[in-house]
Amino acid sequence: MGRGRRAPRQPRNRRCRAPEGTARRRAPRGRVQVTSRRTLSRWLLLGEWRAHPVRALTAVMAIAVGVALGFAIHLINAAAFNEFSAAVQSLSGQADVQVAGAEPLFDEDVYPRLALRPEVAVASPVLEINASLPGGREPLKVIGLDVFRAGYITPDLIGAPASGVAGDTLAGDALFLSPAAQQWLNAKAGASLAFMAGTGTMTLRVAGSLQRARVGQRLAVMDIGAAQWRFGRLGKLSRVDLKLRDGVDRDAFQAALARELERDYPGRFRIGQPNDADQESRTSNMSRAYRVNLSVLALVALFTGAFLVFSTQALSVMRRRSQFALLRVLGLERRQLLRQVMVEGASLGVAGSLLGIAGGYAIAAAALRFFGGDLGAGYFAGVQPEVQFTPVAAIVYFSLGLGVALLGCAAPAWEAARAAPAVALKSGADEVALARLSRPWPAIACLALAGALSQLPPVTELPIFGYLSIALLLIGGIALMPRIAATTFRFAHRRWSAATAHRAATAGHAIPAVPTLTLARLSNASGQAGIALGGVLSSFSLMVAMAIMVASFRVSVDNWILQVLPADLYARIASAGATAGLTPREQAVLRQAPGIARAEFLRLRSVSLAPDRPNVALLARDIDPAHPEKSMVPVGGQAVQANGSLPRAWVSEAMADLYDIRPGQTLRLPLAGGAVPFFVAGVWRDYARVAGAVMIERADYVRLTGDADVSDAALWLAKDTSPADAQAALKRLPFGATLAVEAPSAIRALSLRIFDRSFAVTYLLEAIAIVIGLFGVAATFSAQTLARAREFGMLRHIGVTRGQILGILAFEGGALTLLGIATGFVLGWTISLILVHVVNPQSFHWTMQMHYPWPLLGAVAGALLVASILTALVSGRQALSGGPIRAVREDW
Repeated sequence: MGRGRRAPRQPRNRRCRAPEGTARRRAPRGRVQVTSRRTLSRWLLLGEWRAHPVRALTAVMAIAVGVALGFAIHLINAAAFNEFSAAVQSLSGQADVQVAGAEPLFDEDVYPRLALRPEVAVASPVLEINASLPGGREPLKVIGLDVFRAGYITPDLIGAPASGVAGDTLAGDALFLSPAAQQWLNAKAGASLAFMAGTGTMTLRVAGSLQRARVGQRLAVMDIGAAQWRFGRLGKLSRVDLKLRDGVDRDAFQAALARELERDYPGRFRIGQPNDADQESRTSNMSRAYRVNLSVLALVALFTGAFLVFSTQALSVMRRRSQFALLRVLGLERRQLLRQVMVEGASLGVAGSLLGIAGGYAIAAAALRFFGGDLGAGYFAGVQPEVQFTPVAAIVYFSLGLGVALLGCAAPAWEAARAAPAVALKSGADEVALARLSRPWPAIACLALAGALSQLPPVTELPIFGYLSIALLLIGGIALMPRIAATTFRFAHRRWSAATAHRAATAGHAIPAVPTLTLARLSNASGQAGIALGGVLSSFSLMVAMAIMVASFRVSVDNWILQVLPADLYARIASAGATAGLTPREQAVLRQAPGIARAEFLRLRSVSLAPDRPNVALLARDIDPAHPEKSMVPVGGQAVQANGSLPRAWVSEAMADLYDIRPGQTLRLPLAGGAVPFFVAGVWRDYARVAGAVMIERADYVRLTGDADVSDAALWLAKDTSPADAQAALKRLPFGATLAVEAPSAIRALSLRIFDRSFAVTYLLEAIAIVIGLFGVAATFSAQTLARAREFGMLRHIGVTRGQILGILAFEGGALTLLGIATGFVLGWTISLILVHVVNPQSFHWTMQMHYPWPLLGAVAGALLVASILTALVSGRQALSGGPIRAVREDW
């Protein structure tokens, strides 16, 4: 073999032989690919979170806050509603059918007729009284029972005598308190309790307790005969509980009894079952609108979180556009890239939803522990609910949080997957990818649909279309931001360029670099500007809308109070409840009191107009026939009766909507055991009673019912009499110690404090929207600034100084935020119009005037502006810390 020739090389066996005594193992190819894909996905996810933790944390917290508030309000309302319903049902015991009156009390002459029916096994008469307590305390519910019959139907309401003597349950002065009432009144067995009777007092003895009353339920029980005698309700009942014989069809019996009583006593009785649909609807209708509106407002933060997730993911995709393109070139499939971006968004949703569920449960437990279950609205007074974790609700709110996150990252994920690798690998292609965001037609379609939906009527008395209209306004407004930003900044850039060119040509001034470069970039990067403004616009517009709505309502309530309180002083029995009042003799004494020029009186009670709705308030007051507007705030015109044969009535806005009553119609009110027709003379504004109210002349009320007692007095003072002197004179009257005499200013201040307490949750949501907006602004501008390090490096190469770049960032952040504030105010104002003129009237059936809280709006706008500028400066210093060569080396 020659020297220059090599022996042929034997081919290498690629299959490596395993050492002797060991088995050869080879992982399946599919498993290796799955493992590598999972590893790559994990690296990309964790790398993004490490690179921008503040931005990810902001999106997570926005989702967590929305889920937590929504879940907490659901748990609070569910616990309070369930406990309240259980407490109401506990008073019914094992009754099959209940007969109640359209008025609070009815004559007991119907009781024998019910008890002697062959289908009835036991008929138990019941008298319920809201007994007034001295000293202005809340009234105590006192239930009068016939213990011999109640033992078969409501055994839990039979008292246990502390003395062990069974006859105490029939004693004329014996009262049995529930544990909650004993603790509230600090009254143990053997103690005496004083109750108001008119302007006087009468005393009852605590003979024992109701050992099986529900936790937190404040009530007292006594013999029905003693209750009728002691509280001046002789011959009166509140309801009759019926237990039917075995084999009797309850529904058929109820229908037959209803027809019979309606025939003999038209409009006088309500017949139902303790757990029927009417009873449940009656309880639910008390607070349904309040509960639904709180839940929707709680989801405002979650809705804002969707836009923060969109902003976060859009900026992340734009910053990593070339990296994704490289992965595509190396073999990563389009669907895998789409899945990766969706997984990143889902991780934000999962983290935020889990935090929100835990936080919501903690918030609900704390709120029920310290504030009760009515959230300040007073719907569920007298119960002590405990929070119960509901897995179904938790899954629903977790799904909402996750769905919001996936919805927010859907568009960025689709853009990342469909981008052509060759184009995406080039620098400066970000704005081309965002060009689709500037299409105006989808946004205009959303805005047009929102306007159409805002005109639709409510669904089941809830403003469903109003809420959808608000959501579409937000989506359309934010989708329109790239086009608004492009139009605004291009116009500003042309005007600035023309102005600076003219000054440079005429006066020789140099063109300012900072505003010129800033406006040039903003006019040509409208897509990135739109993303930056998404979080600002959503949070600020919702904050503006809620602030305007609450301020409008508060100012309207304040003005309404001033209009309905025209007198100099107002007097009433200091104790609330149904047993305190002023007799005709005491009314005459008030009229003749020193310093009193004129007095008008009011009688307040309630009536039932529909079995499935809460009772309507009936106000009988002295009204000037020629000027009824002096006694109320009219809405719209007044109807004139042709012949004047019927007494007049004025219905509140809520009653007009709930019962479809208009001026000129006839309204039948249950009074004195019959349905009395009234002529509806007009509609008036009432912010105090969401279930509805009707006002009639007191002279008509006294003539129809014979009840001349009153609960309130409006007093006008004589000339040169001061309110302090008049109050002192009223306190010197024989019954003056029982009077609460207040000036309109004190009543107004108390009413506004109650308003603020009722809207405490709304104020909290408003504050959260502000905080989320501030964090959103900080995270968005920080991410955009750090992503432009190469751009800043190039500017440094061509001679732009470090200070000028920081000036560009401050100018850019301020300009973008100012545009977001201006657009957000317009969008928020539009949303507030829907809240004030659509959502509130359809939810609570009252109208209000618009009012704008300029100091609050200005303060929040200023905070957003300062936050954006400071964030841009801080992020700019960090982006410029690496030096210009390092910043641009990726382009070499």
